[in-house]
Amino acid sequence: MTAIEAAVLATLRPTVTTPPRLAWREAEILDVVDETPTARSLVLAVADWPGHLPGQHVDVRLTAEDGYQAQRSYSIASPPERRELTLTIERIDDGEVSPYLAGEARRGDRFELRGPIGGYFTWTVEAGGPLQLIAGGSGLVPLMAMLRHRALAGRQVAARALVSSRSADAILYRAELDALATGDTRLSIVQTLTREAPPNWSGERRRIDAGMLRAHTFPPAERPRIFVCGPTPFVEAVASALVGLGHAPDRVWTERFGPTGRTP
Repeated sequence: MTAIEAAVLATLRPTVTTPPRLAWREAEILDVVDETPTARSLVLAVADWPGHLPGQHVDVRLTAEDGYQAQRSYSIASPPERRELTLTIERIDDGEVSPYLAGEARRGDRFELRGPIGGYFTWTVEAGGPLQLIAGGSGLVPLMAMLRHRALAGRQVAARALVSSRSADAILYRAELDALATGDTRLSIVQTLTREAPPNWSGERRRIDAGMLRAHTFPPAERPRIFVCGPTPFVEAVASALVGLGHAPDRVWTERFGPTGRTP
């Protein structure tokens, strides 16, 4: 194992387990927002919600009429300043939970959740910056909570986001991201598409690599706080490239999902 590989492995923290003290709470769907053809946001009222930090997640539990229960974890997309809780769910066709949440759930439906969970992969404006966000697909969800929090807190922290999506219609929060960057000289958002791009596309057109990271992220000398979220192979490749470019491993926070991680 090389020194770089060892440093990267040190940044890939295990998934945080749920403390026993967390209670299940009832959540009611107040609104449903279609984000992409396969993803939607659920705006929720949660009984006695204690508040959360940007980057945290919740466990969601569904119970069938016969008593069968299915449970999955989802990142929180809303900032702590909002009373309502927002989850953005990407539909997995053979999943047990996401087909309902991202396809069948309607206003007034109720289900259980517990949280907030996780303390490692979090950021608030008090922590300072520069803030560097790097997302693969639905890994943008917890990072969006950070961007929304930053906007509501006054936009004083310099921030950059590099977002990788399969295609233009798969980009989450596209209009909102454009609006956040408009008129904000301290925020840069760069999109890259990995499979197909429309003729008028002005962003990047490949997977995130060392060259793209060098061009669109803060230099190591500025010691940015870097948050990377996405599928496990994506996160491992990006974290390794960042350390190879000179970023200190303890300045790179990672959250991954897939066969060895959770759903953002």
